[in-house]
Amino acid sequence: MSKKTLVIGASLKLDRYSNIAIRRLVKYNHETVAFGMKAGDVAGVSIDTELKQYKDIDTVTLYLNPTRQKDYYNYIVSLKPNRVVFNPGTENPEFYTILKENNIDFEVACTLVLLGTNQY
Repeated sequence: MSKKTLVIGASLKLDRYSNIAIRRLVKYNHETVAFGMKAGDVAGVSIDTELKQYKDIDTVTLYLNPTRQKDYYNYIVSLKPNRVVFNPGTENPEFYTILKENNIDFEVACTLVLLGTNQY
């Protein structure tokens, strides 16, 4: 089943994990939207540089360090995703608390591993 996913911290650089994640999400037929600092296209997914109120987001997958995440706490909560995935290097106990208070599940995991092991 497709899980609409928002990639936050999306990069146009092919060697970045966020870029690889976008390509893999598309390959696994998950509807994907992306937000990053530079506009562009990855595997047919446009990287938005302005925050949009996407509808029906199942998963937000983070590729921002904890310090940079602070600016997006309210935005992510406002989307009411089913879960947030904290990829390696993005672990953030402060944000975990905010998500719990808003009844949003989270996982400290790697999106690529979840996809590759059919646990996404």
